Amino acid sequence: MLKKTVKIYGKLTLTCLLMTIVGCNNNNRDDTVSPPVQSNNRWITLAGALQGKIPGDGNGGTLVYSITLEEAKNPEKEFSIFEKGKGGFSIPSQRTSRISASQEGSVLFTIPYSGDNGGIFQKYQVKGAGAFQAIGNPLNISQYATTSPRWAKLKDGDKTGVAVNISGVKGTYKNGEYQYTRGEAAIVSFDLQKVSVNNNVRYQVPLTPGEEKEGNYIFRFDSPALNKAGNKLILGTWMGKKIPGTENNDKNFAHLASKSVVVDYPSLKNPIVITSGVSNGDTAGYRSVNIFLGDDGNLYQATQRDTKGAHILRIGSDNTYDDSYSFSLDEALGIKGSSVEHWMYVGNGIAYAMYSHKGAASTSFNPEYRQSFLARLDLNAKTATKVDLPYEPDMYFFQYQGFVVNNNDLIIPIAAVGKDGYVYIINKSTGTVTKGAKLKNVGGAQYIGAF
Repeated sequence: MLKKTVKIYGKLTLTCLLMTIVGCNNNNRDDTVSPPVQSNNRWITLAGALQGKIPGDGNGGTLVYSITLEEAKNPEKEFSIFEKGKGGFSIPSQRTSRISASQEGSVLFTIPYSGDNGGIFQKYQVKGAGAFQAIGNPLNISQYATTSPRWAKLKDGDKTGVAVNISGVKGTYKNGEYQYTRGEAAIVSFDLQKVSVNNNVRYQVPLTPGEEKEGNYIFRFDSPALNKAGNKLILGTWMGKKIPGTENNDKNFAHLASKSVVVDYPSLKNPIVITSGVSNGDTAGYRSVNIFLGDDGNLYQATQRDTKGAHILRIGSDNTYDDSYSFSLDEALGIKGSSVEHWMYVGNGIAYAMYSHKGAASTSFNPEYRQSFLARLDLNAKTATKVDLPYEPDMYFFQYQGFVVNNNDLIIPIAAVGKDGYVYIINKSTGTVTKGAKLKNVGGAQYIGAF
């Protein structure tokens, strides 16, 4: 399949509005940041999500709890981040708060998803255990990207965050004839240190006329990432389709080829849609970063809901898909219908991916949720090996947000939903697994990452 590029036209926001500053309680606030913690003594912040309506949905709020690297590696230690009164710090959020951390782990960055606190960026000083001290004033970006933005910290030395959203999706007609369905895309870049907006734009993002006439549209943006040159921002997409001429979703539509949107950086202007000839999966991920810059200067991106099974796609220095590179997880792992739930590039062509697949066991708490697994990926050799862990059907990693890479260690908290688990330390080069501290759990809750 030939690559397609589509020039985007839309009305850009010409000026930034004055930022809405949201007041907060000053009893737990400190406007200074402590000196960075050395990597051999860094904090490891564990994150957990409580259940909302059903076990494993992750919609009951987010808790964070920090331990030392030494504690994380100690199998004699035990932590109960969900214990009331003694456990983790509750990040104000109606559902899940998306979390990131500074490179050395001493500062946490959060933006809650939806609710009264949705779209409000806040920094926290990591103090140990359940102590997190708010740093400076929060920054309300909901006026630009709604109360339900998706965001990521760019790989630029803890300087910049980018939040994205698509809202107001609706059909357009001309003389009564259906033309297309589109929403308005919002992209906001903000300074993580000064806690202020750098730039923001809004515009529609069309597909080709033929694709749009059939009701296809971009349902979601997510996982913004910079190219090696630092002059382009790549956004993953999640595709949707309406039944043409209606506002009804076509639930059984044939997926288009995988797409991303490339915009100029830092202006965020001149968006271009790029299309893969390898995969037809979505590229937005779910709760976490889904695209990474490799040591070779290429960007690597995972797919979800791919009818051919999950792929790792490559975007070259020309900012288009490199269709000469094809890495199928189905083929590499000998499975069918794989989908990447969370993954991270750890260096030297190696990545680790959480995934599920067709035929995986259903969880005991929801038959629609499938068991998850962890694999070590060699992006150069295009091979994958399942990591040796004590798997069980209630291991469900769909809500996962982050791993910690510290020197040669990959640090991952792993527990089945509602069951106790452990911090695992994986040698990122060899894949050797070591069991660390024990993690206590409560019914319906889950560990969703380390930062």
